[in-house]
Amino acid sequence: MSNTTSSKETTSTCANCGKGEEAGINLKACTACKLVKYCSRECQIAHWPHHKKECKKKAAELHDEKLFKQPPPREDCPICMIRLPTLITGRTYMICCGKFICSGCMYAPVYDHEGNVIDNEKCPFCRTLPPYFAGKVAFERERIKQYNKRADMNDTQAIFNLGCYHSEGLYGFAQNRAKALELWHRAGELGCAESLNNIGDSYYNGRGVERDEKKSIHYHELAAMGGSVMARNHLGVIELQAGNMDRALRHWMIATKDGDVLSLQHIGIMWPHGSSLRSVYEEAQRHYLAYLDEIKSDQRDEAAAHYDNSKYYEEIID
Repeated sequence: MSNTTSSKETTSTCANCGKGEEAGINLKACTACKLVKYCSRECQIAHWPHHKKECKKKAAELHDEKLFKQPPPREDCPICMIRLPTLITGRTYMICCGKFICSGCMYAPVYDHEGNVIDNEKCPFCRTLPPYFAGKVAFERERIKQYNKRADMNDTQAIFNLGCYHSEGLYGFAQNRAKALELWHRAGELGCAESLNNIGDSYYNGRGVERDEKKSIHYHELAAMGGSVMARNHLGVIELQAGNMDRALRHWMIATKDGDVLSLQHIGIMWPHGSSLRSVYEEAQRHYLAYLDEIKSDQRDEAAAHYDNSKYYEEIID
C-alpha cells in the first residue's frame, strides 16, 4: 500500500492500492486537489490520513488562484460600444429588451432625417415606449408583467431585480425575503454576480436567514470571482479585520481595476502604515484612471453634468 504521492500515481495509479489504469481500472482524481487518483471511495477514505495535509494545501492554492484572478471587464454598451461603467448609476437596465444602456446613450438626443430633435422617451435600443405613460398603477402592473416575461427567459438581471423587489416590498409585492433569496439563488446559478453578493450579504447580516459568516464568505467569493466589486471590497475588509493586509490589498486592487473607487480609497487609507504601500496606492490610482479612460465619452460627460442620478465618475482621493 502506498502512502505517498508520486508523479506516476498522480497520472496512472490509485494512490492507495497501486492499481493502474493500464489494467482497465477506472480512476477518479481527488476533487479537491487534483493531485492523486483513486480506484474507489474506500481507497480514498483509507488514504486520507496520509493525503490530508497535502490535499488541503493544494486545494487552498487552487482556490486562491481562482479567487484572485481578474474577472473579465463588464460588457460594452450595445449602442456606443464603449465599456459600461461599473456603478449602476452609469447604466440603465431596459426591461423591454433586457439590455444595459449607458447613461450617455440613455439621455442623448435623437434626431430625425432633417436634424430635428424628436421624442427620445423610447428605449434607445429597441425603441419601445416605457409603460409609465399609462399611470402609476398601470405602470407597476405592466412592469411586473415584463419582468416575469424576462425571468421566464432566464434573464438574470430580471430575476435579480425581482428578488430585490420581494426583499424590499416594492412594486406591489409584500416583503418576502425567503422569496428574494430563492430568486437570487436562481439568478446566481445562471451566473449573476450581483445575486450571489446579495446572498452573501443576507448571510452576513442575518437577513431572511440565520447569520452564517462562513456561508457569507463563500457567496461573496463566488460573487467576486463573477465580477462583483461590492463583494470584492467586502472581502478585502474581512481580510483586513483578520490581519491579512496582503490579501486585503489584492482584493482591493482587483476591484480598483474594475472601477471601484471605494476600494481605491481603502488602499489610500492604508498606505501611511507602510512605506511600500505608497507605491501600491500609486499603482491603484493608475489602474483607476485607466478604467475611467475606458468608460469615458462626450455623451456620458454630458449626461453626468445634467442628470444627478447619472454621476458615475468619482474623484480620486488625494
